[in-house]
Amino acid sequence: MAKEKQIFYCKECGYESAKWLGQCPSCKAWNSFVEEKVTKSRTNKIVSVNDRPRATSIKNISSSEESRILTGITELDRVLGGGIVKGSLVLVGGDPGIGKSTLLLEMCRNLVQDDIKVLYVSGEESMSQIKSRAVRLKITEGSVMEERLMLLSDNDMDNIETQIENVNAEVVVIDSIQTIESSAIDSAPGTVSQVREVTARLMQLAKQQNVAVFIVGHVTKEGTVAGPRTLEHMVDSVLYFEGDESGGFRLLRANKNRFGSTNEIGVFNMTDSGLDEVTNPSEFFLSGRPVDASGSAVVCIVEGTRALMVELQALVTDSSFNLPRRTSVGVDFNRVNLLIAVLEKRGGIHMTNCDCYINIAGGMKVNDPSTDLGVVCAIVSSFRDKPIDDKTVIIGEIGLAGEIRAVRGISQRLREAAKLGYTRAIVPKSNYSPELGRLELEIVYVSNISDALSIL
Repeated sequence: MAKEKQIFYCKECGYESAKWLGQCPSCKAWNSFVEEKVTKSRTNKIVSVNDRPRATSIKNISSSEESRILTGITELDRVLGGGIVKGSLVLVGGDPGIGKSTLLLEMCRNLVQDDIKVLYVSGEESMSQIKSRAVRLKITEGSVMEERLMLLSDNDMDNIETQIENVNAEVVVIDSIQTIESSAIDSAPGTVSQVREVTARLMQLAKQQNVAVFIVGHVTKEGTVAGPRTLEHMVDSVLYFEGDESGGFRLLRANKNRFGSTNEIGVFNMTDSGLDEVTNPSEFFLSGRPVDASGSAVVCIVEGTRALMVELQALVTDSSFNLPRRTSVGVDFNRVNLLIAVLEKRGGIHMTNCDCYINIAGGMKVNDPSTDLGVVCAIVSSFRDKPIDDKTVIIGEIGLAGEIRAVRGISQRLREAAKLGYTRAIVPKSNYSPELGRLELEIVYVSNISDALSIL
């Protein structure tokens, strides 16, 4: 016999409670609890002692490199750590319309060209709608392509498992996880219990049948994947698609990856014919940079193994309020306030009656502390209305005493600047190395804010 009881779940983090709560004790979200029926069976499953797993010495376990499948999209392979790992479960999240389905559909096209069996499952669109989108993106060109790319429009988990076995698919795409339901759970699709159950079954299927599974997840208004937080813990990799919907810039970032680094990023450009890879992101971010404009500085950041040149803009104006405004886009707001305080104390620039606005051109979000010196120089440039030389790149982290600290990967950053035609670089004195003198670049070493401002 089965026994039913009522359980309240938090839609944001999956916290369970026996009664309804206004605020979740775990994630502090308000009005996030929903009521669901949970059926528990009283029958106990008897497992033989011989069938239970036993502890084994790590010495007796053979290790082998995981086999990977190249997607044909270099930027996606970079973020995944070198390709798709067989038997992995990958979660792809992002805002609606950002390009998740487009990216995965283009990945399916490249895989079937390499004789990889792919099944694309959609619980939101019909097969004719998927076909129309594929034709618009020029994915189904050729009769061979149309025969190999398998589509399924269904939200029943039992039938999806059956179709995966019938097709003998090696890669499966589920679009999206919130639309799939399991008959074992008596609740609507998209609820906490359904998402958790379906993901657990997909994980079991991926590990047992050595199938790579991609699941698309909706995001909340805070930008996190909707559903229980345990969803991110269950999967092997979590990829987030970022960017401005009104623009063409797209950034693919790994928040979790058991088979590679989480510091790698992939850069794409959304066009009418789909997503195009950006092979040289530095030129992409610096395109359209104004000439001889004050408040503009070029900095070089490192994302994983890639050095990127980005433009940092600052605008300083007289304030008409008693409390001056501070706004930052793409840079941590608290970090900007800290740098302004250091600039006033150590640099002698008084901004008590000035509004300050900081922006990273291109929609990039930067967390690298090596941009500190660039932020300060851009603020002073706008404050004094004096432009910085167009061929100068600024690199350095600033401490509270006004000192400029060393940054990692300085040679990689300077090689990227020299490749793009920059002739001068302002770097921390503690990063001095005779090898840097071999670069076709004038390197100016500075130790504090006053030295950097006097040079500029």
